[in-house]
Amino acid sequence: MKSIKNISAIGMGAIGCAYVSKLYDLNPGGLKVIAGGERAERYRKHGFIINGKRYDFKYVAPEEKTEPADLIIVSVKANQLSQAVEDMKNQVGENTIIISLMNGITSEEIIGKRYGMNKMLYSLCIAIDGNRRGNVISFSSYGNIAFGEKTNSTYSEKVQIVKELFDRADIPYSIPKDMIHSLWYKFMINVGINQASAVIGGNYGVFQSVGEAKELMESAMWEVVRLSQKMGINLSGQDIEKWNEVLATMPPHSNTSMCQDIEYGRKTEVDMFAGTVCRLGGKYGIDTPVNRTLLNIIKAVESKNDLKV
Repeated sequence: MKSIKNISAIGMGAIGCAYVSKLYDLNPGGLKVIAGGERAERYRKHGFIINGKRYDFKYVAPEEKTEPADLIIVSVKANQLSQAVEDMKNQVGENTIIISLMNGITSEEIIGKRYGMNKMLYSLCIAIDGNRRGNVISFSSYGNIAFGEKTNSTYSEKVQIVKELFDRADIPYSIPKDMIHSLWYKFMINVGINQASAVIGGNYGVFQSVGEAKELMESAMWEVVRLSQKMGINLSGQDIEKWNEVLATMPPHSNTSMCQDIEYGRKTEVDMFAGTVCRLGGKYGIDTPVNRTLLNIIKAVESKNDLKV
C-alpha cells in the first residue's frame, strides 16, 4: 500500500488552515497550497497566524505545472467551488485522492463530475470551533474529520491510505459505516446552528442557555430530518439529540462560520443550506417554512451589506 507524501490544499479558511497546519507540521516539504495572483502575494507577505504560530506555506499558481498530488484537500466556500475545481486541475493525476471538507451534501458529486468519483472520498469535519479574521486563525479544538466511501464495512485502499496519513499527522478522525447518513447529519447541524446563529448573532453559549435560540435551531433541523426520511436517509430525533450533546461541549464564546460571515460582511453559504432544503422540499413535497424564512432573512442581510447603507 502506497503512502501519501505529496499533498495539495485549496481553500484557506479556518477549517483549511487548521488541518493544513497539522499536515505542514508533519512534512513541510510535502504540502502545497493552490493560490495565484494577488491572493498568493498576500499570503506570502502576511503568512497565516494559526493559534499564535506563523505559517509560511509553499504556494503554487493554478496554471503552474507540477507533479500530481497524492491527496487534494478542498475546503473552499460554496460560491468558490466551481473556480476551485478548475484551479486544481494541474494537481490531479491518475492516482490522486480528493477529499472535500466543505459544508453541504453536494461538493463530492460536483468535484467527482469533473475528475471522476473514483478519486473521491466523502468527508466532513465536526466540532471544530475555528475563527478567522484576515490571516489570523484560532481554535481550541481540531474536532474530528469523518471520511470514507459511501459505506465502510471494510476499508478500501483509498480509505486505508488516508487513515495512515491522519494517524501520522495526529489528525482526529472517524470512519463511519454509513457515510451518506453522516453527511446528512452534518448538513442538518449546519442548517440549524449556522443559520440560526447568523440571524440572531449568537455564539454557542446562546444556544446552550437560551431556549428560544435552541428552538429556532431545532425547528430548522427538523425540516432536514423530514426530508431525509422521505429520501431514505432516515435521520431522526436521536440525531438532533446527538448534536445537542456535542453542542454542550462547544466553547461558549466561539461563533459559527456563518455568524462570522455576517459579522465581517462576507457572503454566506445560505444557498447551500436553506437554499438546498427549500429546493429538495419542493422536489419531494416537504414544506420548509423555517428554512424559507431563514433564506429570506440572510439574503436580505447580505443585500443590505452590499448596498453599504
